[in-house]
Amino acid sequence: MIGYLVRRLLGAIPLLLGILTIIFFVVHLAPGDPTARFFNPNVSPEVIEQMRRNLGLDQPLHIQYWKWLTSFLSGDFGYSFGQMRPIGEILPEVLWNTMQLTLVSLVVIFAVGMLIGIVQAVRQYSVADNVLTFGALFFYSMPSFWFALMLILIFSRGQDAGWLFNWPASGMMSIDYDYLSVGAKAGDRIRHLVLPAVALGIGSAAGVARYMRGSMLEVIHQDFIRTARAKGLSERTVIFKHALRNALIPIITLVGLYLPFLLSGAVLVETIFAWPGMGRAIVEAILARDYPMVMATSFVIAALVVLGNLLSDVLYAVVDPRIRNE
Repeated sequence: MIGYLVRRLLGAIPLLLGILTIIFFVVHLAPGDPTARFFNPNVSPEVIEQMRRNLGLDQPLHIQYWKWLTSFLSGDFGYSFGQMRPIGEILPEVLWNTMQLTLVSLVVIFAVGMLIGIVQAVRQYSVADNVLTFGALFFYSMPSFWFALMLILIFSRGQDAGWLFNWPASGMMSIDYDYLSVGAKAGDRIRHLVLPAVALGIGSAAGVARYMRGSMLEVIHQDFIRTARAKGLSERTVIFKHALRNALIPIITLVGLYLPFLLSGAVLVETIFAWPGMGRAIVEAILARDYPMVMATSFVIAALVVLGNLLSDVLYAVVDPRIRNE
């Protein structure tokens, strides 16, 4: 198993290099450059040209690519044209903020989705199964950005509407965050996480519920489940100890698949909720034509996708010991 994971890691190196190359040339195919936002009748063309030389944009594209690639591989992500800061200082901040949102969303996706799928499978064709099926399809079909706006309209109506309608809809902390106790700070951060995490994860949770239902239905009709019931085991033990473990194998595949989905969805959700993460940073960098920031954040997201697929392989081995022996 270790050798397999090492081969996967080594195979990811040329993949990431190819992604770096594609990102660079796609970004530079866009019309204009970072100096375009300074175009103004009051700014002379000589000043604009001097800015292009300072940023290295006057050099041929292949030279720009080689310089950028060598510095990138050495750990130097360059300088943000928009924020006027080294990207190496910006990335840890926005990446940590996005990972907080993504991890909470993953918990929402798999905790809610698996629980709903199990209930549907155990109560197949019942009223509960039909209602949950309708609800899952409804939320699965709903765009995350529209759902985020509806959450803000419904659950962020201010102090007068009570606790249910007083969830923060902007940022990741309150104004008085620095003056709160440690416990109050944790509670404040959780309150700010609720709406964006639900907006980002509820649609995927509906998809997981459908996968979980199908997988559980396939498992609970097998002979070893009937044997477990014949031994007198409780239904809870049969479902959660014997059936669930075997039904998890196809669900684990979704961990690696949903990670890139969450990161791409975070672009809109973070912008709507003013969450200072990778998605919002990419949007701001694109609007500012901040080439180094766009390329660095895009590469980090691509690397996280590769790691997500590797995580799926590891979880396969944890759930199914047969894979470790192959």
